Amino acid sequence: MTSPDYDLLSSYLGLLALATGSIYVGAHASLPPPRNPDGSRSEEEEVTERMSSEDAWLFPVIGSATLVGMYAIVKYCGTAWINWVLGWYFSVAGVGAVWKSSIALARLVVGDARWKAYDEVSLVVRRGARAEALVELSARTASLALLPLAMVPSALYTLWRSPLLTDVLSLSFSHNALALLKIDSFRTGCILLAGLFLYDIWWVFGTEVMVKVATSLDVPIKLLWPKSLVFAGDRGYTMLGLGDVVVPGVFIALGLRYDHHRAGAPGGGRFSKPYFHAGLAAYVAGLVTTMGIMHLFGAAQPALLYLSPACIGAFAATGALRGELRAAWAWSDDADAPRPAPEVK
Repeated sequence: MTSPDYDLLSSYLGLLALATGSIYVGAHASLPPPRNPDGSRSEEEEVTERMSSEDAWLFPVIGSATLVGMYAIVKYCGTAWINWVLGWYFSVAGVGAVWKSSIALARLVVGDARWKAYDEVSLVVRRGARAEALVELSARTASLALLPLAMVPSALYTLWRSPLLTDVLSLSFSHNALALLKIDSFRTGCILLAGLFLYDIWWVFGTEVMVKVATSLDVPIKLLWPKSLVFAGDRGYTMLGLGDVVVPGVFIALGLRYDHHRAGAPGGGRFSKPYFHAGLAAYVAGLVTTMGIMHLFGAAQPALLYLSPACIGAFAATGALRGELRAAWAWSDDADAPRPAPEVK
């Protein structure tokens, strides 16, 4: 009987922790901040469009077209120049992503009240006799102080493509995607997960396209963990694409916002989270299953093959057990809808 490969096991656990932690933090970042006493939005609340069912139907189609285009470029033009172009693109985009994530982290550390006490710097560009504002930018002094630090990972990434820097940028992209990319209902979420379930199966098992593109592009759209207890890269790295974090993550984040809606809790307040916890537990179970089957058969696995049914099943089971499935299915995450009063306990 062979002894367990603890180096590989630690790699799986590390990747699982990165993915789950990213969803946990990103889902909480998607919660709306407290409204003003008159019910109007606070200055921190960003108005974002929700993905509708019509958008969800098109998502696998657009994803397939993009994937085929990338495959054609990799196969017929090589990988050197496309990695160079995408590397610079993600390095520039990474500055904004790391900056926004570092602001969220700093605000959590110092507390909301102290953060609001920092001075706010505004830049307004006006034109014409009526002085109409063309551009309005504002940031607190603490945010501006974090900007130079946010440039460091991207600057280093352009010179040194290390797995650590890849993870820093990828986690920042994931955090921002989960905070800003929102679906409008569980119906939309189920359509999205079901469509990408079929998308993942076809492009992984039916063709070489997905694996070829994923292994050819050296850009920060994946999470990496070394196959070593001492973090050495000699044996290579286990890898998880950001799509396998963000797509189930937006569904789990919707569950958290539904928990928040049910409780009528203020932003950041404590409230019960049955749908969120069920979704997160299903994600862990689905990813563990993916890793187990991949290890058993020694072949790449489409993670959404396991994650999509797990997340949809967790939502359906939680709603059915609580007798709320019909209400949850009919609920719409409308940012302008009035929020219920907090429960009295």
